[in-house]
Amino acid sequence: MVKPRFKGKSTINTSTASSNPDRPKTPAGSGNSMRDRATVRRLNMYRQKQRCNNRGQVIKRLSYQSTVADGTQARVEPNIKWFANTRVIKQSSLQKFQDEMGAVKKDPYRVVMKQSRLPMSLLHDRVKAHNSKVHILDTEGFETTFGPKAQRKRPNLMVGDMKDLAEQAEVSAQTYSAEKDRDLVTEDDGVREEAREEIFKKGQSKRIWGELYKVIDSSDVIIQVLDARDPMGTRSQSIETYMRKEKPWKHLIFVLNKCDLIPTWVTRRWVAVLSAEYPTLAFHASLTNSFGKGSLIQLLRQFGKLHTDKKQISVGFIGYPNVGKSSVINTLRSKKVCNVAPLAGETKVCYHFPSKYLQNKNT
Repeated sequence: MVKPRFKGKSTINTSTASSNPDRPKTPAGSGNSMRDRATVRRLNMYRQKQRCNNRGQVIKRLSYQSTVADGTQARVEPNIKWFANTRVIKQSSLQKFQDEMGAVKKDPYRVVMKQSRLPMSLLHDRVKAHNSKVHILDTEGFETTFGPKAQRKRPNLMVGDMKDLAEQAEVSAQTYSAEKDRDLVTEDDGVREEAREEIFKKGQSKRIWGELYKVIDSSDVIIQVLDARDPMGTRSQSIETYMRKEKPWKHLIFVLNKCDLIPTWVTRRWVAVLSAEYPTLAFHASLTNSFGKGSLIQLLRQFGKLHTDKKQISVGFIGYPNVGKSSVINTLRSKKVCNVAPLAGETKVCYHFPSKYLQNKNT
């Protein structure tokens, strides 16, 4: 069989560079999420530079610049699609979809897949009541308030006459509380506020907060380790609010560690209470006699199946000092990989451990 001979160069580039839009793609399921052809062409367009001569005249324009001379009259291409029907949606259908999506988001055991393909911006209003702008200049302009054309002759007061002023004074007298009056002279009991000890300032540095947000940003699944003796005291509501607003695509689960120090019925009750908000597991960290290790690994495998585009997922551990984060990691690895100490702050930096349990395979 004779191969056809083409004149000139072939238009297909066989290079495997990341800037080649015609590079061969990897098979599906291999874990390498390569850029598609449109993305590569767009990035190449950003890196383009126009060529100019020594006089500053453009010799070669960019690919997205027009080659038509300046002043040429532009015309819109006639197409029947300009007069075709557009895709619309009823307000009732949008409201129904918004209600169903809100119910799914509140359920900690249901995950929304492919959020980028859904009109998420149409489902919730980001304008808050306390952040909404008050258009004062629209109702009362600057010229009508100040200057020679001012129409307002007196300032806006809370009362209009003496009768309203007397009623307001009577109401203030009835609601007066001596405990809230800071102008009253109080007796000196001799107690003075001294400088705080340096130990109370531990854990508030920018470095520690940087390590915390570094773990949150680089992890697909966040495990918040709680102490079973005081779950609500070792729970960070600010981190949960931050992830709910800023990182809604990340998964957050609770691990109730040290459950061997409390009765079984107390552990069962706390798991039922916390499971209403996030998936919660009871755990006992130990290298020889652990509890909850298999359930946690199975849960991480289920999260791994949700990210089919990744070969493995990243799991981050956060929590208060001495709740057992390092002990949980040692239990999952079945060996000592993190130092454990009864003093707070033994593990000060973020560690990275490749784990075979987190691979997106049925192993």
